[in-house]
Amino acid sequence: MITQKDAQEILEEYDLDNITIGVLGGHSALDVCHGAKKYGFKTLAVCQKGREKTYTKYFKTRGKKGCIDDIILLDKFRDVVKVQKELRERNTIFIHNRYFWVYCDFNEIENDFRVPIFGTRTMLKLEERDVPKNQYYLLKKAGIRIPKIFENPKDIDRLVIVKVNEALRGYERAFFYAASPEDYLKKSNELLKKGSITKEDLEKAVIEEYVVGAPVNFNYFYSVIDDELELMGTDTRRQTNLDGLLRLPANEQLEILKYLDVKLVETGHYAVTTKESIIEKIFILGEKFVEISKKEHPPGIIGAFALQGAVAAYKGREEPVIFDVSMRIPGSPGTRFTPHTGYLYGKTMSYGERIGMEIRNAIEQKRLKEIVT
Repeated sequence: MITQKDAQEILEEYDLDNITIGVLGGHSALDVCHGAKKYGFKTLAVCQKGREKTYTKYFKTRGKKGCIDDIILLDKFRDVVKVQKELRERNTIFIHNRYFWVYCDFNEIENDFRVPIFGTRTMLKLEERDVPKNQYYLLKKAGIRIPKIFENPKDIDRLVIVKVNEALRGYERAFFYAASPEDYLKKSNELLKKGSITKEDLEKAVIEEYVVGAPVNFNYFYSVIDDELELMGTDTRRQTNLDGLLRLPANEQLEILKYLDVKLVETGHYAVTTKESIIEKIFILGEKFVEISKKEHPPGIIGAFALQGAVAAYKGREEPVIFDVSMRIPGSPGTRFTPHTGYLYGKTMSYGERIGMEIRNAIEQKRLKEIVT
């Protein structure tokens, strides 16, 4: 496994006056590169053939326009390990995002990708629900409230969401809802017959209490350089075809659901504000997660992460409940449109800018080795 010490040794070969910020061409690449340019870094997107025009044409750097200085074009994203020598020659610090861990192989990235990564290389796999000491383990250890998890479908006694992956695209969701053991069997058998899910994935699925509340993602940045947790902003998800269904009157929803399954495919995010009275609770959640990550997975979380859940009502007060953890930059450039970073810095700031700032500060303070793995 490539350790933080390995990444630090690679940095010793780098020209720190000529750093390139690299990212896979998707997810949050434009946000990362836009922010990197603001802090004087070169930018590089590693693209997959057939999906490159966003980076080679529409947002390519030309004069004062654009933010993508250069690209490396590959047949498949996972081939990024084959160009690591070129990345090192360009003094590249890689910013990992969801694409990096969906399309590439965890083992290859952890063991063979000898390019310094901003963030915690070994924690990304903990987003998966079928690995030991995963996100649920960390949340419980941190004392962060999560929905009740049902180990056995026979124990279902309330509305649950069954988190199972699609058969066709393992990284996408074929989640379904159930309110009883009988309901679970009926709906899971329907999806199995359609081929939407596999028996193997169903056995690994998480059966989670459905918490009724206002969905909110809490987006953080833990600065190693400042030893401080920042709230970057709050947002929520736009999902298809769920969002389209919810726009219809209830009677039409019921009619359509006779012929259509609910899908929760991520399409985008939009900014939501939160009441100032719950900001302290939001920070406490983030601080708890930072501390448990340091204990369980040293050096702990570095930079961007998000706790995703809902604000529910319990005994007359608001209580955040966390469903998921993103242990890297979230996929929402809209985070900057909430006011939290403005309260701290005097201007609202995107994730890309905050990452660029952290890397620039680390270089100037000769502490770059502390923020890469």
